[in-house]
Amino acid sequence: MALAAALTAIAAPALSDTPAPDYAQARYWSTVESLPQGASAARALRNVDVFWIHPTTTRSPTDLNHDPLDPAVLKWTEESAVQRQASAFSACCRVFAPRYRAATSKALMDPVNRDKAFALAYADVERAFDWYLAHENKGRPFIIAGHSQGGAHTASLLEKRIKGTKLQGRMVAAYIIGINLMEGDLAPRLAGIPFCDTPAQTGCFVQWNSVLAGSDNGPTLKAYAAAFAAENGGKNGGKPLCVNPVTFHTRRPLSLSSEARGTVTGDPGFGAMGPLKTGAVAAECRDGLLTVWTTPALGLKPLPGGSMHYHDVGLFWADISANAALRAQAWLKAHGSR
Repeated sequence: MALAAALTAIAAPALSDTPAPDYAQARYWSTVESLPQGASAARALRNVDVFWIHPTTTRSPTDLNHDPLDPAVLKWTEESAVQRQASAFSACCRVFAPRYRAATSKALMDPVNRDKAFALAYADVERAFDWYLAHENKGRPFIIAGHSQGGAHTASLLEKRIKGTKLQGRMVAAYIIGINLMEGDLAPRLAGIPFCDTPAQTGCFVQWNSVLAGSDNGPTLKAYAAAFAAENGGKNGGKPLCVNPVTFHTRRPLSLSSEARGTVTGDPGFGAMGPLKTGAVAAECRDGLLTVWTTPALGLKPLPGGSMHYHDVGLFWADISANAALRAQAWLKAHGSR
């Protein structure tokens, strides 16, 4: 038994040999330094913050959690995630984006180690959030937001650090993008934090997952249902939650392309972002997924099965930017601040 355990330990990959980030050091925070070509920075609401959590940015074949300061990891995190995504919130607010030991693509495909890798990543995110609260926030209203893995950690922050605390009263909104939350997650997991019904509502959260029109969504919906059941004792989770990020109104699930304020052109990658293109995407929440119709001129490629996961933010960059400002202004007005 001892020999078998030793052999198992040798064979099992380490979660991370990288020391935990020290968030008192500036090198563990990303900075939004660019906007899409032609986009102008609006007057920032400097008394509102955004805590942004980046998605998975490492396709490592060996590591389960990445070194956030590894040059290759850092380049992808900065240029293809933070600048393309967190920048959508920078027009309204100060952005705080921690560099953390995110779970890698290898971990996502490893059922034995996936939860452990996510737990380590979330522990970094939570410590970064606590450091931000103690040293930068100083009682200010804030937005929390993240995409993909970052969206999962955003949901965990809602559940573990915000729900039922004094922080909930200062939360403008949460943007949980590109993961799956079901109707069944509204209670008990997120009880007391409603799904946003209207574009100016505060103290609530939004979610969407983009798929290309004409895709077969059956396998995706089945996978979502199975994942919820596995994590909740076989319970039925209902439909995935979805809001259209053009209208941000649950009673307006459909938006025409003429309503879209601006999409980032081109697939995610290195270098400067392309220009925003207006009127380039129509969208509709259908069965809990956000069906999108895009113009070929955007140059965006879907993932297998028609998933537009890589474009969940870029498709609606200007719409998200405007909505974050709207909610921030609504919170400040309601609380007598400017």
